[in-house]
Amino acid sequence: MEDFYRELIIERYKTPHYQGVLDPNDISYEDDNPACGDHIQIDIRLDENGVVTEALFSGEGCAISQASADLLVESIIGKNTEEIKALGKEDVLDNLGIELGPVRLKCALLPLKVLKAGIYGLGDQKAED
Repeated sequence: MEDFYRELIIERYKTPHYQGVLDPNDISYEDDNPACGDHIQIDIRLDENGVVTEALFSGEGCAISQASADLLVESIIGKNTEEIKALGKEDVLDNLGIELGPVRLKCALLPLKVLKAGIYGLGDQKAED
């Protein structure tokens, strides 16, 4: 079974399904992992109820970070911002389906960090309006 997930990671790295830039967007956030050079940006469009209608990622990095971003972006389409706020480390690891050491774990979790920062940043902007 682990071989299946390794193949999934390589496939999503080589031919991501949700890679690109959304302009205009409702949420856009980017960050990097300076230890390894991975860089991820996630762009999101929301409907009037705060449900993700479109999402894409862009960036560069290792197979784990890029596949994790692709799978995470796919998983949030159709979710509202509260559901996204509830996502955690285990959701990312379940998407990838393999055990990761501490260094690779940071690569896998970078997209979640970017996603959460973008979502929580939106909440801060709404509170100021």
